[in-house]
Formats: sequence, structure tokens, C-alpha cells
Amino acid sequence: MNRSDNTKSSRKGHIQLTITRIVVYAILIFLAVLCLFSFYLLIINATRSNAQLQMGFTLAPNTNFWTNLKNAWNDSSINIPRGMLNSLFISALTAVLTTYFSALTAYGIHVYNFKLKRPAFVFIMAVMMIPSQVSAVGFVQMMNKFHLTDNYLPLILPSIAAPVVFFYMKQYLESVLPMEMIEAARIDGSGEFRTFNFIVLPIMKPAIAVQMIFSFVSSWNNYFIPALLINKDELKTVPIMIAQLRSADYSKFDMGKVYMFILLAILPVVVVYIILSRSIIRGVTEGSVKG
Repeated sequence: MNRSDNTKSSRKGHIQLTITRIVVYAILIFLAVLCLFSFYLLIINATRSNAQLQMGFTLAPNTNFWTNLKNAWNDSSINIPRGMLNSLFISALTAVLTTYFSALTAYGIHVYNFKLKRPAFVFIMAVMMIPSQVSAVGFVQMMNKFHLTDNYLPLILPSIAAPVVFFYMKQYLESVLPMEMIEAARIDGSGEFRTFNFIVLPIMKPAIAVQMIFSFVSSWNNYFIPALLINKDELKTVPIMIAQLRSADYSKFDMGKVYMFILLAILPVVVVYIILSRSIIRGVTEGSVKG
């Protein structure tokens, strides 16, 4: 009887586990389809003409992809290739500066013991709570005073101070960096910057990859501050150009061209994600706080 009861219980548990897995996989598939549907719809709309888009919704692609691409790429009102290069330059530098200096700050707070260590950490966390829109007016006025409008420096240099990235890096260091390794490097005569650049940074590659993706995407999609500081056409970024294209005269408004431009604007983000995605899951997992 005991063997029979154990067998029935084992089968019941196996059936319940199978049902749970099916439900979980069904939910995950549904969420994946939900997330990718908007991207699929964007690709479909990029293949349709303005007249076809006015007719309503469809899931089938059309034959106007190359026409829309030619119209968007050669648009006389905006320079899409230049805008993409501008955004790529700003986003790449922002991602590098944000991750490097945030990792360096996190290393200093984590490794060194000094009198103001706790207040410094609290201050950085307090800055993280302040939305950028709150200080935007004062920031723009200061840039006007310093004659830094129509300049990329105000869009790149402030990325050095990134409290959110700093917090993530600090949590990651606490979970993967033993102090014995730093002390051993110091005993061997390694300088602090050499220790950080050649010992700590390689350990932080997963976290750096994750934050570079987030920083790149955030900078690439940034519209608010660049729209306030950039006026010259040759310096405008992709979000500004998309807004400019959408605000065109309705009689000249081409939705197919707009969808194609948005698709082109997304492609660099997808490429960056594909390049760095191998480290994202491992980085998120290892960078989490230990329970």
C-alpha cells in the first residue's frame, strides 16, 4: 500500500509540475508576443504607403518598403544619416563615460573607508531621487550663460554623474569583489588606478555590458534636453528629427516615411543590444543583492 500510495503521489506531483510548466510557458509566450507585436507592427507599417496606412490596420506587409526607405533617407527637410551619426556619437560616448565613472565611483565607495563615506553614499542616492526635469530650466540657463548651446558637451559630460548606474555597480561589486583581491594587488605594488583598470573592470564586464545597453538606449531616446539646447540642423539628433518630421505640414505628411524613419532609429539600439546581450542575464543575476 505504501509503494502504491507513493507512486500515485509521485504521478500526481509530476502532473501538477507539468501543468505548472505549461501555464508558465504559455504566460511567457504571451508576454513575448505582446512585447514584439508593436515592433512587428512597426515593420509592417514601414512597408505601406501613406494612402494604405490611412485605410486602417493590417498584419500583412506591403511593397512600399524601398520607396519609404528612399523617401526617408533622401528627405530634403531633415538629414537622417547625419542625425543618426550625431545620436550614435552622443550615445556611445555617454554609455562609455557613464559606465566607467560610475564603476570608478562605486569602487571608491566600496573599497575605501573614510569619514564621509556614509554621507557621500546617501547624498548620491538623494540625487537619484531628483527628476532631470526639475533642474532643466536652471541647467539650460547655465548653458546659455556659458555659450554651450548648439554643443554636445552639455549632453555628454553630465552623464559622468549617474546615481542609478553607480548604485547598480556598487551592489555588483559587493557581490563579486573580495577585499582580499584588492589587498593582494596592493601588496604586489599595483597602483589604485592600475588595480581598478586591469583587475576590477574585467570582473565587472557583465555589469558594464548591462549598464552600457541601458545608458545607450536612454541617451539615444533622449529628446527633452537636446531639444532645448540644439538649434542647428546639422547638430540635431534622431528624436528631434522624428518630432520635426511629425510636425510637418499635414498636406505633405507621409506616415510611411515616418514609420520608416522610426524603424531606422531603432536599428542601432537593436544592434547594440545584440552585441552586448550575452552578458545581460548574467550581469543582472550576479549584480543583484545577496539575500
